[in-house]
Formats: sequence, structure tokens, C-alpha cells
Amino acid sequence: MKIFFELVAVLASGLFTGGALFVHFVNHPAIIELGPARGQPFFAAMYKRAAILQPLLAILSFCGGAAAWWAGGGAWWLVPGILMVSLVPYTVLLMLPLNQELTEPGLENNPNRAVELLERWENLHKYRSLIALAAFVIFLLLLGRG
Repeated sequence: MKIFFELVAVLASGLFTGGALFVHFVNHPAIIELGPARGQPFFAAMYKRAAILQPLLAILSFCGGAAAWWAGGGAWWLVPGILMVSLVPYTVLLMLPLNQELTEPGLENNPNRAVELLERWENLHKYRSLIALAAFVIFLLLLGRG
């Protein structure tokens, strides 16, 4: 049963990390390239979908890591799990207010404000992506050592 929990933790953190890196390297640059008039509505549509998936994957990754520890995998399985679940309050406290402002109708009519908010969002998202990547690498290392 331990291996099942380990795989759940690795898979959930890998999916979260892959999505975060895609947003960082592909999605967000495309939003910026589109400009505020087209980029901000695209961000709002993207955010509605991501807001459901990301916390689910972060919590699932934590639960998998905690269950792997509980099933005898060692306390190290808690470390990346805690990193992953820490992304939930990070997002709620630091990014949610910004996300709400970025999804307000009419923001595309204030291009300077939209660009400023999108730049702040990218800076916060960069750190969230790095934390997720670190957790995923730790999970992979733990999985590899058996």
C-alpha cells in the first residue's frame, strides 16, 4: 500500500508542477504578448479552470506523502508533502486578492493597471512554481531510493 501512496504523491505533485511550469513559460508570456485588451480576458478564463485543479492537486500530493509516511515510508515523505500543501495558503493569502482583481470585468480598459497586476502575479507565481518543483524533485528522489 505504501507504494500506492508514494505514487499518488509523486503524480499529483508532478501534475501540479507541470501545469505551473507551463503557465510560467508558455501561458503567461502569451498573455503578456496579447496585451491587456485580449490578455486579461484570457487570464480570467484560464483562472476559473486552474482555481479548481491546483488546490486539489496540492492537497492530494500532501495526502499521498502523509499516507506514505504513515505506511512506513519514512518522515522524509512529509517534507515535500508539506511544501505542496503550503501552496494553498500561499495562493489564498498572496495571490487570491490579485486574482480577483485580475478577473474583474472592465480591467482590459485600464491597460496600465492590467499590466502592473499581471507582472505582480507572475512574480508570485514564479515562487509557487519553484516550491512545487522542489517538492516534486524531492518526491522523485524519495521514490528512487525505494
